Amino acid sequence: MKKFSIYNWLLFLVPSIIGIFLFMIPFNFQNEWKIPIAILANMVAGLVEPIMPWIVTIVLIIAALGSIIYQFIKASDSEGQTFIERLFKVHMFWTIVRIIGAVFAVMVVANIGPEAVRSEDTGGLLLSPTGLLSFLFTIFLFAGLLLPLLLNFGLLDFFGTMMIKVMRPLFKLPGRSSIDALASWVGDGTIGVLLTSKQYEEGYYTKKEAAIIGTTFSVVSITFSIVVLEELNLGGYFIPFYATVAGTGTVLALIMPRIFPLSRKADEYIDGRPYDEQAEKMPEEYNLVSHGLENALSTANKNRSIKNFFTDGLKNVLDMWIGVAPVVMAFGTIALMLATFTDLFVWLGKPFEPLLMVLGVPEATEAAQTMVVGFADMFLPAILGGQIIESEMTRFVIAATSVTQLIYMSEVGGLLLGSKIPVNILDLLLIFLLRTVLALPIIVGVAHLLF
Repeated sequence: MKKFSIYNWLLFLVPSIIGIFLFMIPFNFQNEWKIPIAILANMVAGLVEPIMPWIVTIVLIIAALGSIIYQFIKASDSEGQTFIERLFKVHMFWTIVRIIGAVFAVMVVANIGPEAVRSEDTGGLLLSPTGLLSFLFTIFLFAGLLLPLLLNFGLLDFFGTMMIKVMRPLFKLPGRSSIDALASWVGDGTIGVLLTSKQYEEGYYTKKEAAIIGTTFSVVSITFSIVVLEELNLGGYFIPFYATVAGTGTVLALIMPRIFPLSRKADEYIDGRPYDEQAEKMPEEYNLVSHGLENALSTANKNRSIKNFFTDGLKNVLDMWIGVAPVVMAFGTIALMLATFTDLFVWLGKPFEPLLMVLGVPEATEAAQTMVVGFADMFLPAILGGQIIESEMTRFVIAATSVTQLIYMSEVGGLLLGSKIPVNILDLLLIFLLRTVLALPIIVGVAHLLF
């Protein structure tokens, strides 16, 4: 192993430990378990709560206007592109999505237009002072600025090397993806998606790997799981519930990369390079620890500039605000409108009725409509189930299923579509349905043992 200075070791250890503390260590804050990043985001959101919807709306309008303007400006070659051009010069489809997001936001804050758009159950839910977009904006601010602590100073290189022999054979993924999963699990699924997207853009993941991580490892946080259980009056079942979710999620993580549509994604990087098998190969003179440390220390040594740290962080923030927030507003509102004002999800849930009956789930007819509604928003199955389901066993099945489905258009789904990760709306719908069908027998089996 090469010799590195004390300064180099500190450059690896100090930012990495701070990053782990901020993104991965939950604390009990005001009777809720949250990671420090989320606590900071909530504190700032609280300070600017009354004007938060207007701040979000202004940024969405800027995103839409900038994209419209850049539709008429000739694109530079990829090497000559400025950051601003990369931010606003997007495909016409995404320009339209940004326009729709901005229009929906204006309708909500100005209280104009169709009730279906600005209702407290649709656009108003997403853009209220305490709604998802207000929280996402502040979490984007802190997560974006501080993500370089996890990305730039060797932490991913160290863990990536250590986890190669676990992640590659089991999940067909590089070792560094273990950090994405951990950040999602103790922090938030959105942070996992943001980490994955940045690493994909920087050439660490292939298209296939990025799609697998984004749709399979952006797991629901412990915090949200507690909220779901409380909504369904099952707070006393947290340990068996989360054990069921973790076990089912692991089984699905083994299966999903091996079946369509994820198995058909291209095994090439964002710039078109094919997957390099040698990229994770360990030199003979090293063991996992020494090789991981050398990779980490080498990466830390390249990132000595404080100016670059904050420049990278600020770019992350603008990327998320301009690129992701409009997609969440547009797709999230449309999905919530369909769930609230139509019977679409009731009809889509009908095929699950015979499956639930065969599995012996009480109140199968009522439970069936909760199986698909989660595609719109992760909390809808718990809200609906809490209102119409009497059976504790059925409520347990609804809670565990909703948390293992992962693809919610109002959050992770919208973030995935807004990122450069190569998945489309049909991919997400199919993955959502496959996860539901594969998870149900496992979850119901555990529920029969518990109740």
